[in-house]
Amino acid sequence: MSWKSRLDIDALTAIDVHTHVHRSVRARSGEGLDEMLESMSDYFGSGGVTGHTVPEIAAYYRERRMAAVVFGVDSAADSDEMVPTNEEVAELATEHADVLIPFASIDPARGASGVRAARRLIEDYGVQGFKFHPNTMGFYPNDRVAYPLYEVIAEYGLIALFHTGQTGVGAGTPGGGGIRLKYSNPMYVDDVAVDFPDMKIILAHPSFPWQDEALSVATHKPSVYIDLSGWSPKYFPPQLVQYANSLLRHKVLFGSDYPVITPERWMSDFEKINIKPEVRPLILKENAVKLFGLETGGVGTSGGEATP
Repeated sequence: MSWKSRLDIDALTAIDVHTHVHRSVRARSGEGLDEMLESMSDYFGSGGVTGHTVPEIAAYYRERRMAAVVFGVDSAADSDEMVPTNEEVAELATEHADVLIPFASIDPARGASGVRAARRLIEDYGVQGFKFHPNTMGFYPNDRVAYPLYEVIAEYGLIALFHTGQTGVGAGTPGGGGIRLKYSNPMYVDDVAVDFPDMKIILAHPSFPWQDEALSVATHKPSVYIDLSGWSPKYFPPQLVQYANSLLRHKVLFGSDYPVITPERWMSDFEKINIKPEVRPLILKENAVKLFGLETGGVGTSGGEATP
């Protein structure tokens, strides 16, 4: 069964465009997950992050009258198959389509098999976008190795979401756990926006230390948006707040990075920063509704057919 939105948009208080699924209901998580979550918990000051399954995330957001985009993060270097799999995330999100929107994640290093998997996930499971983490995947977003995947995403009118800026993954461990920050400069995504002008792109997170680059790309390229996940709003750079209130008011999206930052913590701090009253509902819900095409049931066609 393919995902199709059952969201009651009017009843929702917010749409969180950035949440992580770390636990499977069908298989044991890979070794090292607990250590990774512990280090990220320390980095974000979250305290005891354990990770959640798709049904647990659905229950959490349903209780708060919010919707959430859910995904795992693939890495071909870590294992042959991510756990939970893209298929599990999509199938369970379909069961909870009143609150969840499924994304997938495919490391470009998977090559032709990854491209085939992307098409199958779109056509058979109804995923609405793809999450890329250049740091953990070890690639520059404008590397041509990723372009066959982008071609599929663009063909179906879906969304590519890129981690940008510093990451909590590996933070504080020797050598940063082998994670190289250089891959996550949002300026590399500018090339992608040029080469795929109709593909919707989200730059995830305030892009420290490249915030100005992110603002420049999002201002210059009509298809590029910014989500505000991974940071407490009280730490947002002043220029990000300025642009969110003005030039990018229709292109900035609420995201928490749950579970390392909870919506409650994010919302509490968001209330205290200088965002104009008329802009708040745009960021919390309305911009996502339009970007995701939720007025008509989902991004693209939601039925497994390519956009004409």
